[in-house]
Amino acid sequence: MIVNIMEHHVSEAYDRLKRSMPGFVESAEHREDVIVFALNRLPPRYVVTEAGKTVVEAGMEEAQQRTAIDVKVLDALKQVTRSPRRTFGHPPEE
Repeated sequence: MIVNIMEHHVSEAYDRLKRSMPGFVESAEHREDVIVFALNRLPPRYVVTEAGKTVVEAGMEEAQQRTAIDVKVLDALKQVTRSPRRTFGHPPEE
């Protein structure tokens, strides 16, 4: 099974930071938009084995890596707050 470890860390950062963004309206769609926005701006960390997961997870625990993730998630929260899904990158659905 191929897993992007970055996705797990971005999801955790979202859960931790979503309340810090004034005006952010939480919904399943906005959660997805924030996570995708952040993931597209962070390097992927794919693994296929438990040993690989252990090595990558160890690197992900460094303060610099956590800060980089938090910054991208906060940027994503700002973007989605300013421009929610209905106007976020495409015209409103009818």
